[in-house]
Amino acid sequence: MNIKNIGIMAFIGGGLAYIMSTFRPSLRYLSETKPTRYAVAVMAPNDNGVTGVVHFEDTSQGVVIKYNIDGLADGEHGFHIHEYGDLTDGCQSACAHFNPFGTTHGGLDSAERHEGDLGNITSTNGKARGELTAPTLSLDPHSITFIVGRMIIVHQDRDDLGLGGLDANGEVVNEKVHQESLKTGNAGKRMACGVIGFQEPPTE
Repeated sequence: MNIKNIGIMAFIGGGLAYIMSTFRPSLRYLSETKPTRYAVAVMAPNDNGVTGVVHFEDTSQGVVIKYNIDGLADGEHGFHIHEYGDLTDGCQSACAHFNPFGTTHGGLDSAERHEGDLGNITSTNGKARGELTAPTLSLDPHSITFIVGRMIIVHQDRDDLGLGGLDANGEVVNEKVHQESLKTGNAGKRMACGVIGFQEPPTE
């Protein structure tokens, strides 16, 4: 190899090194920064006149869920994410609660719970407004607790959080009620539902 070729190769190598040093900070930033993801579900009535919108935001504390639902009777109502985003039979075809780990039903803060168990929301004067944080849910497609494409449902009755059929000492006094409690929380009829889909991030 002659001196001229060596000089050309050195020039090219130096140029590549400069380019890599210029772009490396950007590449490092991209690899270390987790994008904030957003999702939304529009609640459609199951012939019950209940409507609303539920927003989801992925944060370092989990998924923040903000709900704005109209038409519910005053009081508490079970609120769950169900396994499938299937509307072929309305809210019924969503199947059971989202439960990737095969556990029994509980509340949002229970030691054992379905991943889709969000506890209860409260309606006052026909309006349910508020937010909650589900610490183990995710909007990351690589996560086992990924919820986009699934269904969120609000129910007619209060969710008993897996405690139905128990007395004050935690002893089973009604086996039938308790077994249903461990599956559904005895939350009753599905009043409205919506499929969770990704949403464009809000503009500042």
